[in-house]
Amino acid sequence: MKKLWWSVLFSALVVPSLAAQAANSNKWRLEFSGAAESAGEMVFEIVPSGQPPVRVVAVIERNDGENRVARKVKTAIDRQAGKWVDAELDDGEDVLVKRHFFRRFSIRLVSSMVKDVRINFDRE
Repeated sequence: MKKLWWSVLFSALVVPSLAAQAANSNKWRLEFSGAAESAGEMVFEIVPSGQPPVRVVAVIERNDGENRVARKVKTAIDRQAGKWVDAELDDGEDVLVKRHFFRRFSIRLVSSMVKDVRINFDRE
């Protein structure tokens, strides 16, 4: 039973992030939904074409709603990867990540210890 639970958790976290990593774009929309049922960190990786990856860590508190989670991720991207990309909030719960110095990049969720927050990665 534990193996099944871990494989479901792995699929839920890793498969969507691998799909986001597989393609490059000049703009990404990160759509957040759900409220954080636990505190933790969300670790993202931004990979500019032909450049080393940039890690971004967003600290999320328990009971942060989707708008607050999006704001914290946007702030983390601005502070930790600001020279590579521009981030802005859209509709409160979405973060738009746009290129700055390069043509295309990928973004993915490396890990998350935050329960019940879902992220949808859309190329724009």
